[in-house]
Amino acid sequence: MNRRRRTRPSVLIIALLIDLLLGEPPNRFHPVAWMGSAIAAARRQAPGNRGDQVSPRGRLISLAYGALIGLGGTFGVYRLGRLAEDLIDRLPPALRWATEAALLKTTFSVRRLAHAAREIQSALDRDDLPEARRLTSWHLVSRETSSLTQSQVAAAAIQSVAESTSDGIMAPLVSYFCAGLPGAFAYRFANTADSMLGYRDEAREWLGKVPARWDDLLNLLPARLTALLLIIGAAVSGEDAGQAWRVWRRDRRKTASPNAGRPMSAMAGALGVELEKADHYTLGGGGSAPRAADISRAVRVMGTSVALGLGLILGVSILQSRVQRDCARATPGKTQE
Repeated sequence: MNRRRRTRPSVLIIALLIDLLLGEPPNRFHPVAWMGSAIAAARRQAPGNRGDQVSPRGRLISLAYGALIGLGGTFGVYRLGRLAEDLIDRLPPALRWATEAALLKTTFSVRRLAHAAREIQSALDRDDLPEARRLTSWHLVSRETSSLTQSQVAAAAIQSVAESTSDGIMAPLVSYFCAGLPGAFAYRFANTADSMLGYRDEAREWLGKVPARWDDLLNLLPARLTALLLIIGAAVSGEDAGQAWRVWRRDRRKTASPNAGRPMSAMAGALGVELEKADHYTLGGGGSAPRAADISRAVRVMGTSVALGLGLILGVSILQSRVQRDCARATPGKTQE
């Protein structure tokens, strides 16, 4: 018996409404927080975790252990997602949709991203640069922020809004479309493993290599789709879609990541600003220095792009469902699940 298709348009809509109206559940009830705790516990047991310079054999062990965390954890979470689906399927239809939507919502957050960006903008508008730096470090970036100027803080916020539109919102939704709730949770585990282990410091250089490359692979499609959605979203939002396209074409490969430069360069062009990470990259070169007001513009483009992306996924899902029904009706003796 073929397993029925798991993407439900109604679940996507309910999940987005839950996110916009209610926001995040407490960490003790948040599956992604549980994933983070599990990854942290696994890292504490990692060989060579004391920060010592390890031997070639030790590096190989760390590499294998990191692969076990990243790949093994992803597939383990996928299997747990399948079990959760089986349990959800036993519920009455309305409760089934609500439960699946509530779980799907935990894999993405539009509201939290917009709120974090606007908090930083509010601090900059008050000329409270220390608070803006603190909020940027607390909510959006892992790098040192204590020496950032106002323009650099605004740039960091805009970069994070653009990148998180891809890996924090569209990628989980694309994963849900491709593989249902288990796919969304599996993606979120892989992305969380990368965010916790994928650094080039001494303790995580080898431990995080496989999780980082695995996350890069899973984000290849979402990052490119998000860049195109940001370009279209710029046009709908009244920003410069033509410049977004040109900057994306020119600067999309300038970051070390094969994915991060895609949405960030599109956003830089859309807003006409230059986004720089010192000693790493400059996107939108020749644009103006970012200001606090540009953060709200970025949030508006993000919101429009997410709405377009959700509409695209819903449209394809509905069309696919209709094709499946038509095929089932045209095939005698075959029942549709």
